[in-house]
Amino acid sequence: MKAKRIILPLFFTLCIALSGCNNPSGRYSIISYGAVGDGQTLNTKHIQDAIDACAGNGGGVVVFPPGNYLSGTIILKDKVILNLAKEATLLGSTRVDDYPEISSAYRHYGDVYEKRSLIFAENLVGIGITGRGTIDGQGGAFKVTTKQKPDRYFDRPFVIRMISCKDILIKDINLQNSAMWMQHYLDCEDLRITGISVFNHCNQNNDMIDIDGCRNVIISDCRGDTDDDGMTFKSTSPSPCENITVTNCVLSSHCNAIKCGTESTGGFKNISISNCVIRPSLDTLPIFGYPQGTSGISLEIVDGGIMDGIAISNIVIDGPEVPLFIRLGNRARKYNPEVSEPEIGKLSNVVISNIVARNVGKTGSSITGLPAHPVRNIHLSNLIFEYPGGISDQVNPSDIPEMEKHYPEGTMYGILPSFGMFIRHAENISITGSQFSCLEKDVRPPVVSEDVIGLKYLIQ
Repeated sequence: MKAKRIILPLFFTLCIALSGCNNPSGRYSIISYGAVGDGQTLNTKHIQDAIDACAGNGGGVVVFPPGNYLSGTIILKDKVILNLAKEATLLGSTRVDDYPEISSAYRHYGDVYEKRSLIFAENLVGIGITGRGTIDGQGGAFKVTTKQKPDRYFDRPFVIRMISCKDILIKDINLQNSAMWMQHYLDCEDLRITGISVFNHCNQNNDMIDIDGCRNVIISDCRGDTDDDGMTFKSTSPSPCENITVTNCVLSSHCNAIKCGTESTGGFKNISISNCVIRPSLDTLPIFGYPQGTSGISLEIVDGGIMDGIAISNIVIDGPEVPLFIRLGNRARKYNPEVSEPEIGKLSNVVISNIVARNVGKTGSSITGLPAHPVRNIHLSNLIFEYPGGISDQVNPSDIPEMEKHYPEGTMYGILPSFGMFIRHAENISITGSQFSCLEKDVRPPVVSEDVIGLKYLIQ
């Protein structure tokens, strides 16, 4: 009898430890908390009750069985994973009143208007969204009523918004139809995103993903097709995007498929992007950008900050107007009104290799800094860029304005003086083992440089 009194408590303690909560299975079905999957019943409270119960018992998995579950804002809790079954859909409500304003404690550019979202998390650990189901923001229901910023952002909810969280897993989920950016991860750490699919073409500002001042990020095996920017890295606060790897993704965008910027306050450090395909969007009617995309790869420092240690390799670019755009500018946007205007940033130590670009536009690619503020140490190798050509009038480099404070975009200068690569205000630039060609005769040379020290190039 003495032995039984010892064994039984140990057995139950072990069960609780393995499950992570007092629910022996560690799984909480939203059906058990009153949710109805008819696509019409508002389930916000029922889903939140399941999340709260799970968190209250030490964490676990909140399960969405097959069905269509309409909801407004739900708030994640520590150690809670949402899991959507393959035939389950979480539908965002089309009523703005179902998305209460939630102000973040973390100061950043945009905190005035980024207050509504379908799934919200802040200062949490061990959270995630998994499963082969779908999250549909139904964002086409939220009309843009003004062109003025920030007013046109206020009443359009994000689908996923996570701030200052750690240990995050986003896996296998299908995401579609956000009223704003699809997903915004701000000041997060240890974030892994894998196997997700995003289709976002129902509203303005329809980015695929925004990694904003995050650290230790792994993104792999994802697909994205969006009206606005695709794989997007930002820094809207003093926190840099740092220690990030991206691999094995297929991306389509009417704007920039892979982009560091535009916001750059904290900068970008130690980022590796490899083995990706950029292809034309399945949607041919852009809200912003070009049907085939604005640029394949854009690296931008315009609001201060430092870009240092970027490696991009093994990319196929099919379709966008501009294959490659690298820009140091001076828009000098403050991330909040109380801080000083940022100084001109720095952009250096960028390695780009093994890139094939075809079916692109006539504009040309560019690497540009500012007078007395050159971009430095940019090394390009094994590029095969095939341009359409067809420009019959030479473009004088002196006719290209500096546009120091202009919003950075690969097409901002218009047709460039070279059909291949225009380089200005730069130091230690190399282009080796590369081929720039035109399908039709073009009077422009393949490479034109102005105010460049230490340029080396060997192209065909």
